[in-house]
Amino acid sequence: MTDHPALRTYRHRRPSGRRRRAALGALFGLLLIGLIAGTGLARDREDASRAERTGAEALPFDLPTADVLRDSPHLVFAHYFPPYPLSLDNQPAEHDYYARNYLTPQGEQGRHGAYGGLLRDRPLPVQPSGGDWRLANLEREVRTARDAGLDGFTVDILSLTGTNRQRVDMLLRAAHRVDPGFRIVLMPDMTSLHTDPRTLADEMARLAASSSAYRLADGRLVVSPFKAEAQDPAWWGQVVARLRDHGIGTALVPVFLDFRANAERFAPISHAFSSWGNRSYTGQDNVPGDIQLAHSLGKKWMQAVSVQDARPNQGIYDEAGNTATLRSTWNHAISDGADWVQLTTWNDYSEGSQFAPSLHNGHTYLDISSYYLTRFKTGAWPQIVRDTVYVTSRIQFTDAGRASLQPRPMRPRPGTASPRDQVEVLTFLTAPATVSARVGTVPHTYRAPVGVHAQGLPLSPGRTEAVVRRAGTTAAAVTTRFPVRRTVTVQDLQYYAVSSGR
Repeated sequence: MTDHPALRTYRHRRPSGRRRRAALGALFGLLLIGLIAGTGLARDREDASRAERTGAEALPFDLPTADVLRDSPHLVFAHYFPPYPLSLDNQPAEHDYYARNYLTPQGEQGRHGAYGGLLRDRPLPVQPSGGDWRLANLEREVRTARDAGLDGFTVDILSLTGTNRQRVDMLLRAAHRVDPGFRIVLMPDMTSLHTDPRTLADEMARLAASSSAYRLADGRLVVSPFKAEAQDPAWWGQVVARLRDHGIGTALVPVFLDFRANAERFAPISHAFSSWGNRSYTGQDNVPGDIQLAHSLGKKWMQAVSVQDARPNQGIYDEAGNTATLRSTWNHAISDGADWVQLTTWNDYSEGSQFAPSLHNGHTYLDISSYYLTRFKTGAWPQIVRDTVYVTSRIQFTDAGRASLQPRPMRPRPGTASPRDQVEVLTFLTAPATVSARVGTVPHTYRAPVGVHAQGLPLSPGRTEAVVRRAGTTAAAVTTRFPVRRTVTVQDLQYYAVSSGR
């Protein structure tokens, strides 16, 4: 397998933003492979009923049925990035393409050596399978998203031919096979598609032949170009006109990198607006004004909701503040009147922005998101019926110093929140309780209120344990799986997460 050509161009799209070495790289790879093999996270694809029961019991609340959630006019999509499916080669996780090439500094013949390897996390490993394993894995991802309450995926169309395009076609098939009500929004990526209006429209028409391609109730096909401002409104008018020649009406939902500079000129041709958003919890002040501007122009608004952003290959990261960015972006979508939400992203592991269940986070970020999704869709906060505690922290300090296998380190994005070294204990409680936490060797005890409460604690080397007790009985407990270290081989500034519910 060779490197995906799209990866070499795609990373420019989002602004802000020998022997000894080989031996060290091999050692790092072996350690990582052992870590993957020891997690025991892979699940039997066929045991669907057990997975559904586990998922329902893992949440601190009872997720409404799909019928109830889909009855809402508020839609929630997740941005699907085709280069990172559950498996790239149908091999065991300890030596598959992710382990050999993307998670090791010297993978892909050292192409990613300057920044310590392309990725820091990966999808939860899946067992190799027979038959059409690619389609089966995409069906699994559709089920996972649907069972978390999502309405569908916005699929990043990076190219009109090749592997990534084939995965778009297959994702449409997978959605139809799993759940005809699961919607796929076509999102041509204008940072990597260098084409003309006619060609793009013809390709969108081919994809629109799938019943899973999202159409509004009036039959219009939703097309949501990423970085729509890369072409002017007249260019997009030609795309819409050509689709009309195919007998397809279009609802254009442009996603901008600079919304304010483009809102009025795109208004005449748009059904709704969106912005790619900001990945720092201190950078959300513009959201109310953006939504208000979109509504004043008669357009719906799709709000970006995010977890974090850390890009080794671009040398930049945002300070997400544990789950502060996740909670802030969701709360803005709810309180400021967004019509739709786009989780950015489902699985772009090269940006560290994944909501999808992953090796280092399990289902944590998706589970937390389901709570806010329920409020967004139903208009009422769900009742907490199971005490649950989530712990998030980095596995190294932001000033860890030189990473021995990473010559080019990441630096904070200009304007992001100040980097911090903190463990967050996020509790969802049915009643007040005492929380006892041990961060490394440092004990902490505090009283947590009923409902949702985030408690920050100073980061210390070692693992973190959090125990919730009420009337002398343990109500919930969790321990982080990866210890915090002061000496590191590569820089990894993503927040890792664990849940007491899984």
